[in-house]
Amino acid sequence: MAATWSKVSTLHRLFGINLRVCRRKHPIFSPRLFFHSYALRNAHSTSVLTRNQGVCNFSSLKKDCSLTLGKAHEPLEVEKDWYDWWVQQGYFEPSENADPTETFSILLPPPNVTGTLHLGHALTGAVQDALVRWHRMKGHRVVWVPGTDHAGIGTHAVVERKLWREQGITRHDLGRDEFVKEVLNWKNMHGDGINNQMKTLGLSLDWSRQYFTMDEDLSKAVNEAFCRLYDKGLIYRDKRMINWSSALQSSLSDIEVDNIRIEQPTFLQVPGQKERVEFGLLSSFAYPVENSEETIVVSTTRLETMLADTAVAVHPNDPRYAHLVGQQVIHPLDKGRLLPVIADDFVDMSFGTGAVKITPGHDHTDYEVGCRHNLPVINMLADDGTLLPHIPLVGGCHRFEARAKVREALCLLGYYYGEKPHPIVLPVCSRSGDVVEPRLKSQWFLDCKNMAKAASQAVSCGDLKILPEYNTKIWHEWLLNTRDWCLSRQLWWGHRIPVYTHPDTGEIVCAVSEEEAREKLARKTGQNPEDIVVSQDEDVLDTWFSSSLLPFSVFGWPHKQTRDFGEFFPQQLLETGQDILFFWVARMVMLSLELTGKLPFCKVLLHGMMRDAHGRKMSKSLGNVIDPLDVIHGISLQNLHKRLDEGNLDPSEVSVAKEGQKKDFPNGIPACGSDALRFTLCSYNIKNVDINFDISHAESRKRFCNKIWQSFKFVESKLQLDFSPRKSFKLSNFEDATDLWILNRLSHMVQACDAHFQSYDLHLVTSSLQQFWYQEFCDVYLEAVKPVLADPREDRGHSKAVCHILHLCTDTFLRAAAPFMPFLCEELYQHLPAEKEQKASSICISPYPQPEQYPWRNPAIDASMDKVRSIIQHILSQRKDYNIMGSKSTVYIQTDDPDVMAAVQDHRTCLLTLSRSGNLCLLSNSQTPPKGCSSVIVDTGISVFVELKGGTLDVAKELERLKKKKQKLEGNRQSLSLQLEKMVAKGKGEISKAVQIREKIKLIELEEYKVWVKLDTLRRIKES
Repeated sequence: MAATWSKVSTLHRLFGINLRVCRRKHPIFSPRLFFHSYALRNAHSTSVLTRNQGVCNFSSLKKDCSLTLGKAHEPLEVEKDWYDWWVQQGYFEPSENADPTETFSILLPPPNVTGTLHLGHALTGAVQDALVRWHRMKGHRVVWVPGTDHAGIGTHAVVERKLWREQGITRHDLGRDEFVKEVLNWKNMHGDGINNQMKTLGLSLDWSRQYFTMDEDLSKAVNEAFCRLYDKGLIYRDKRMINWSSALQSSLSDIEVDNIRIEQPTFLQVPGQKERVEFGLLSSFAYPVENSEETIVVSTTRLETMLADTAVAVHPNDPRYAHLVGQQVIHPLDKGRLLPVIADDFVDMSFGTGAVKITPGHDHTDYEVGCRHNLPVINMLADDGTLLPHIPLVGGCHRFEARAKVREALCLLGYYYGEKPHPIVLPVCSRSGDVVEPRLKSQWFLDCKNMAKAASQAVSCGDLKILPEYNTKIWHEWLLNTRDWCLSRQLWWGHRIPVYTHPDTGEIVCAVSEEEAREKLARKTGQNPEDIVVSQDEDVLDTWFSSSLLPFSVFGWPHKQTRDFGEFFPQQLLETGQDILFFWVARMVMLSLELTGKLPFCKVLLHGMMRDAHGRKMSKSLGNVIDPLDVIHGISLQNLHKRLDEGNLDPSEVSVAKEGQKKDFPNGIPACGSDALRFTLCSYNIKNVDINFDISHAESRKRFCNKIWQSFKFVESKLQLDFSPRKSFKLSNFEDATDLWILNRLSHMVQACDAHFQSYDLHLVTSSLQQFWYQEFCDVYLEAVKPVLADPREDRGHSKAVCHILHLCTDTFLRAAAPFMPFLCEELYQHLPAEKEQKASSICISPYPQPEQYPWRNPAIDASMDKVRSIIQHILSQRKDYNIMGSKSTVYIQTDDPDVMAAVQDHRTCLLTLSRSGNLCLLSNSQTPPKGCSSVIVDTGISVFVELKGGTLDVAKELERLKKKKQKLEGNRQSLSLQLEKMVAKGKGEISKAVQIREKIKLIELEEYKVWVKLDTLRRIKES
């Protein structure tokens, strides 16, 4: 440490550099950080020395924006370099100049340290980053904390598979300490992968506060939390029914269990089995009644568990078995064991035979029944999923091999009554793929009853708000029925349970450290602490326990006097997926209330489940999993297939997955860039239960990015060399009605963005941005002002006003869109003309547009332009119908409505330009338009006449084209009518199909009428 400080002081003395210090660790010298800092202090230097010269001297880390923008938007080129500069400038850390009364503190749900970015992560990141950047641009003190989770079971399973694949050994061959070293090596090699992916996505995380859940400080917080809860009597050890993974030889939390619905008999690969195992069968067998010729037939989907049956249950009101209640049946494979026939109203008399086998040691419901009737509990399984040696017939066999042997034995004895298909829900370990077994094991539990009540009450009284609000009911129901939390896992990677045992007395203590444990035991036994050799509990804590402490542990808890804890806890928002509402969100609320007396956050925003374009859950076996980096960088279909071949799917699943990829991505996935992906994800209504991601949407947003790029280049080219934007925009009185209209629409956009950001409706923010830029600014205003900017005779005052409006609209839009498309907006913002003192150094810290700064909303102007745009659309429709788009013929607008007449006059230039007309004449209803015009009714009291004669229209050629079209339409209509008549005559066919045919006929008839009108018009022109 002394050497490190020596380097720091030397750098400060020689170069005047103050190295930023990570807030969670000691200051560490970083050569990369040094040269970044040095480069910025020498930003005007032009020399670049290579590594071969022994010294690195950078000219500047900021991207060179003096170069001309390229012809088209190239996302990969635009998005490089900006992120490192943002981080180096400290833009992602809380600003000391921010409003101290406005704080926005938020935690990124920690991804697994060895994981990779999937679309769920990308959605969470895009949504949170949009909100974070919005708050930062509003001048708030913002902290967004990144980190990674040690992912106990996930990482443990990955490393254990790696050991077996590469060395043919298990963790037990290595021993605990060596295995943990292997895990740490794996973590150090792969742990930065997901962080780098988040940087590629452009997430503005405060990396100075980055954490890992196994960091020393967080580990101390975990031990402290456990001990406090233990001392309160809330943590206890008990024998309960839990989820057990035989492959991992550990208990599982509910979230680590995937419940797979199997509708029909299905063969699945199970770890430890060479042959695939069939599931979805209901087997029936008989129990002979003692001292009787009668038998009781029962059914089960887990035939091997009959070896641990301890009773047969019937309904107390079932007359078929009333005389047998209280008697005993003989176990068919263990003749010396008798099982009582009991009555319990949980039995469904209508299902099967109405009799149920009871296995208290291997079924959650049966265990509860066994407790009610004081039944013995038989455990037949070893931890590795084999049958215990003393089990008759099948001792030592794998449980699924035992299933076949039990079936064979019952058949030989005449007690097997066959099997039939039966739908089941199969619990599968999400990490190992093993079938989960309910087992009775001694574990550590957390009593959640009172904490759950407090968490429920927090929502009821409005202290905690959950969005969307329909989750509130689910929240209360789950907390009302919550069970005690099984905390222990039989793993070696994770936070080891801080409970210690005295080697001689067997007395246990809970302590934050081994040293404290010895001191506690010494006080009890009178021994010297140094003479006591304690043994710590072998189990580790459920990963969700440490994750549930993060809202306060990342800010220094249990040391509440830290600055971060005082300033950033509680947080203002938690944004995460609906699927972990209970497993993470509820537990954070419960533990925070219990340990700090405060809620961890004020609001919870939950997003839906990411699915593919067809609404299916994303699955490797379906081939519909989309890697966000593939959307950003692009990937060919061949490489998508290659990735499947290199994975661990079954060969039959690989072929199915490849077919799925061919169907969904026939040309692979194009490179869309981070901005397009982020904008796409935020364009979905995240509050929906399901979010169907379609790659075509990302391609569309890529085109939108290019539209922004191209239109920006146009604006930039029209701003004169001497153009200098005003410090604050004000009307100059040279603006015309179209200018005032775009300012009105800009005001609407700013107000919509602000309102929808506040309500977390990001899809409405992105919709407002697209509507303004595409449909209003580009499609209308830019086209309308082209003649103004191109004509040297145009009034200088007006053209200058237009330039200021173009600059204002562009600057405002870029700042409004920056939370969604930071790379593109930064690139263009840096090219936007501005006086140095008027412009922030980065769009990241520029002010977000506020409604009060845009006071130009005017409903009357909106109504006026709506009329004009409707007229323009009808004129263009006529030009297209008559194939005269290239002719700037005269247009006649007939109306007596003074508002319409005023609108046409006010927006005359805009109307002429957008409708591609050469001249415009207003007619009253009493005036007759000249001959040789097409006509169309726009609205009540408004008609449009487009001059056809004398233009570029070839009447004869157009008549011939329309006649052919008329014949084709007649043929199509007659064919459909005949098809419909046959369906009616036969009385067969789907009603929906008949309705579709009728609708098609109606559309053809409408098109025939339009063609008839055009033919009539052209004939009259020809005759004249």
